[in-house]
Amino acid sequence: MKLSALVVAHNEEARLAACLEKLAFADELVVVCDKCTDGTKAVAERFGAKTLEGSWDIEGDRRNKGIEACSGDWILEVDADEHVPADLAAEIRRTIETSRFDWHEILVDNYIGDRLVRHGWGASYGKAAYPGLFKKGAKVWGRDRVHPSLRWTGTKGPMLSCRLNHYVDRNISDMIRRLDSYSTAKARDLRERGETWGGTAANTRRMVSRFFKCYVRRKGWKEGGHGFIIAVCAALYPMLSHLKAKHEKD
Repeated sequence: MKLSALVVAHNEEARLAACLEKLAFADELVVVCDKCTDGTKAVAERFGAKTLEGSWDIEGDRRNKGIEACSGDWILEVDADEHVPADLAAEIRRTIETSRFDWHEILVDNYIGDRLVRHGWGASYGKAAYPGLFKKGAKVWGRDRVHPSLRWTGTKGPMLSCRLNHYVDRNISDMIRRLDSYSTAKARDLRERGETWGGTAANTRRMVSRFFKCYVRRKGWKEGGHGFIIAVCAALYPMLSHLKAKHEKD
């Protein structure tokens, strides 16, 4: 079975090499260079990757273009700030040779700076696992700027046991900047659909439920201050998206 590793990147010259080094076990590397003005393409070509250059406003569109460019029977989709450890690489190779299914989820270890933060992620803010390994043709991204929906063909297999390393933020300031960027993109999606994601009262209730989900149910309290700020950001995301969609313009 041929495996393609897909990376979608925007100005990732500084981080891309470390990501691609960990993908040497794949049969093909495909790097989508979206609006890149730095040396991202040169780094990708140094590793022998197939590159696709363009400018996309919709996250789902650029990811679908990358999937189309892959020639493998199976595709592993990662981001430039993610690394595949050797044990996960071996499990992926075993899985594609033996799996009777069409897609599998991969567990994620998220790092804030050098700190591993395992608890509290979710509610549209961070991922504890994601459907990153799939057969060509099984996965299609929706047309959204942030957190696109997914359409699947085929059947889901068991989650892999080894973990991907995701260096999601350098510090708390990065987390707050990401919250601002995500909510701005979500607001643009909402405005284009003529929506505001409910009213202020509904989003106030959503803030409470999302904070509880991340901090209590997903045990963010175990992570101290990092778990608290994750829960706060997850809670604020729908309210900020709603207010920006209602009161701001592109």
